[in-house]
Amino acid sequence: MAILTCPNCAVRVQPEDLICFRCGANLPRMEQSDEDLPTPTVSQRFMTGGRDDQPSCPNCGARIPDPSDLWCLECRAPLPRTGQRRISPVVLRIAFPTGNVEIPAGTSLLLGRDPAQSLVAAAFARFDNVSRRHATVTVDDSGRAAIRDEGSTNGTFVNDDRATPGTEIRLVDGDRVRLGADVTGEVYLPRQEMDPAYLSRNNGSV
Repeated sequence: MAILTCPNCAVRVQPEDLICFRCGANLPRMEQSDEDLPTPTVSQRFMTGGRDDQPSCPNCGARIPDPSDLWCLECRAPLPRTGQRRISPVVLRIAFPTGNVEIPAGTSLLLGRDPAQSLVAAAFARFDNVSRRHATVTVDDSGRAAIRDEGSTNGTFVNDDRATPGTEIRLVDGDRVRLGADVTGEVYLPRQEMDPAYLSRNNGSV
């Protein structure tokens, strides 16, 4: 069976991924199994530097093509931070019935049905009650996540509580995010260390 790779940049992706976490390209929806990556071509070696001193993942030993990567593309383990980077290796995952949405720290992603604006529009295409611009999920540099309703028609809900449009609601591991009436995803958010801000969705205030 074939390896599942991004058609745009050729890095390995998971069957349930909706976008490539290297280049941001939409991924085709295919049913394939994971296998080992093929031997890199000459051009791939050239593009990744082809150096003997190329860093490797401390967890699985795989080469790290880009020193700025926050996690290993092979085993998904967090990579050691370089001296100049202060971004958390945390990656937020929201598991929707149509596929997983993953958002690395320091980035944001629009959820909605408009393919011109949302990288994951394909996941919501068949749900008429999801707006074209429904909600934005943001993960800051320290790995803390929040969701903001973008004035959607049918609302954004966190654990069945409706979000006020334009107001960010903190997301923590185990939360349930619902877009409209029937598109529900479960939040997976690993924490690197205890943060008092997690005790409240309003930065520690009651």
